[in-house]
Amino acid sequence: MSRRFPATGSGPLVLVLHGPNLGALGRRDPDQYGTMDLAGIMDGLAKLGGELGVTVEGLQSDTEGELVAEVLGAGPRGVAAIVCNPGALAHTSYALRDAVDACGIPVIEVHLSNVHARERFRHHLAVAPVAAGVIAGLGAGSYHLGLRAAAEKAGA
Repeated sequence: MSRRFPATGSGPLVLVLHGPNLGALGRRDPDQYGTMDLAGIMDGLAKLGGELGVTVEGLQSDTEGELVAEVLGAGPRGVAAIVCNPGALAHTSYALRDAVDACGIPVIEVHLSNVHARERFRHHLAVAPVAAGVIAGLGAGSYHLGLRAAAEKAGA
């Protein structure tokens, strides 16, 4: 299942990708991930995007292949930068890692929680070595800082 958040704003296009289970934000383990749902995060990013002079578009998918296709198709459709919270795929998906490596545009990886302060299996980040940067542990603020970094990389 996936959910699209239409483009808002003007200026360079920044794609915000949310991986598996992030559609359950606000009700899934609020002590770890907070109480804000995905629509609230995207609303905040749309507002910030307007301030930064970028267009923000989003997709949440529980399907690895859909996320890989979005990353690989981003450059040809004019995406200037990507903010990506791979969710659990951050620890396991070499397909997503290879797509980020091949896409030719800057990708900022974000995580709501501090993955390094959690279970040991979460310490390994497969995508991070090929991302332009990684921001973790600041709740929804991780996305906001990620968008600021993406806007800078996009030349906004």
